[in-house]
Order: sequence, then structure tokens, then C-alpha cells
Amino acid sequence: MRNPTSKVVPGSGRERTKGVARQKKMTRRQFLKSGAAVIFGSVVAGGAYASLWEPHQLDITRLTLTIPSLPNAFDGLKLVQFSDLHLGFQAGEKEVMRVVQAIQHEDPDLICFTGDMVDRDAEEMRAAIEPFKELTAPLGMYSILGNHDYKDVKKLVSLEEEAGFQVLRNTAVKLRRGSAVIAVVGLEDGLRGLPDPAAAIQGLPQGMFKLLLMHEPDYADTASAHSFHLQLSGHSHGGQVRLPWVGEVLTPPGARRYVQGLYHIGSRRMPLYVNRGIGTTQLPIRFLCKPELTVLTLRSKP
Repeated sequence: MRNPTSKVVPGSGRERTKGVARQKKMTRRQFLKSGAAVIFGSVVAGGAYASLWEPHQLDITRLTLTIPSLPNAFDGLKLVQFSDLHLGFQAGEKEVMRVVQAIQHEDPDLICFTGDMVDRDAEEMRAAIEPFKELTAPLGMYSILGNHDYKDVKKLVSLEEEAGFQVLRNTAVKLRRGSAVIAVVGLEDGLRGLPDPAAAIQGLPQGMFKLLLMHEPDYADTASAHSFHLQLSGHSHGGQVRLPWVGEVLTPPGARRYVQGLYHIGSRRMPLYVNRGIGTTQLPIRFLCKPELTVLTLRSKP
């Protein structure tokens, strides 16, 4: 009895010859080329996300902190913190307008900027003045200097003041509600300036609630030994690039221990909040580390 006639089944992906099925196999070269294409595509897609998408996505973090030293008159105080705009390095008036709109939507009692307004040149602040003038807060707007702000400090301070900020440099300002008083204290940058907490709080009662603005978060180890009740910092950018299961890849000096989010420092458990910042520096990318606006509600009782 004869064998069936050999035939090809079109479009089936396999040929039947003499009744035996043969499956086409991918060669080693084809496998390597396919793998390389997948890797290349992933790199391109990841690079586009990190440079074109994530740096422009503003993450708003809302947090309530209970601090018994806060006077009852200030219970429920809403504070907005932002940091590290780095104007002049991939950030300008457009980014400021976006941040201003987000802050306005929160309707805060107090606005704090924790350093690195510009990346290098103080003149880059000029275009941001008009958008910032749209901001108002009943208890004021306060700013400190970051390590990138020291190229022309006098000019930058003048531009920030024109925009509506009170720049604190080893100084404090008292805020009042009725008969109750708290203080906002700002220190010079820890890398480029000379922070002097003792001078900044001179004349303030030991038990008075003191909010500290300090650019470098690692300074909290020093600040916790003084009579501060809360420190707000930036500088770290949250690492700017974070990897799954690894976290931040690299952080600058002054942000090696405390990188992002809430910490409690020292024996007094002083709260420290580290904001991831708005802008970028060195490389115009963010990965798994979105720009951040922090909205803190302070309570005197749980």
C-alpha cells in the first residue's frame, strides 16, 4: 500500500513531507537579534519616560503631623513645602506657573521653599517673579538658600524678595495667631554657607514651637540637639533616579542618610520631612521619583 502523497499546508507554519512534521526553528543569530531589539526598545522607552514624561508629573503628598508643642491656636495649620526648582536647567516660567497653580489650589496658611531656586545663574529667577507674585498665604512665604544658590547670593535674594518671599539666613520670624506665637527659622546652606542654629534662635524661648527650614536633610542630626520641633528639607531630589527593590541610585553629600519622606530624628524624635523637589540637575531625568509638592497639616492634638 502506497504512502500518502506529500503536501504543504499553506499558512500553517509547518510542512508535512513524507508524513513527518517539521517545525521551523529560530536560529541563534535570530534569537540574539530579537533579544537586542527588545532591550533597545526598552531602553528607548525608559529613556523617553524618564526625560519627557515623569519630570513633568507633579506628585502632591498630603500628610498630617501631630506635634504637642504646637499651640492650640495653630492647630490645623496647613503648610505647603516645595523645593529645588533649579531654574535654568530644564525648568523655567512654565514649570513655576504649574507649581503656583497647584499651591493656589491647596489654599495654604504658610508657604515654605527649601532651597536651590536656581541651578547656577541668579538671573534665571527673573522670569519666575511674576508667576510667584500670584501666591499668597496668611502667614507668609519663606525661603532659604540651597547650595546651587550661592553664585550671586545678593542678586538672588533680591529677586526672591521681589517675588514675595522672605529669605531666612540664620534668622527667624515670629508668626502670631491671637496671643499664640510660633517661629519659622531658616539656616544658611550646609555645603556652601555657614549655618548657625544658635544665632538663628537667639532670643526665642526654649519651649516656643520652631519650624526649621534647612536645605540639607542630614543636618537634622545636628538640628535635633537644638530646640527645633520640625525640620523641612530638600536637596536630595529623592535620588532623582530610583530602581525597583534598590531605591535611590545616588544622592548628593548632605542627603546620604535621609533621602525622601518622613523621618523621626534623635532622642526627641524630631520630625524631618524631605521633599523630592520640583526640578532636576546634572541629568534632565527622573525615574520612579516624581517631582513633589508637600502639603502638611499640623495638629497639636491627635
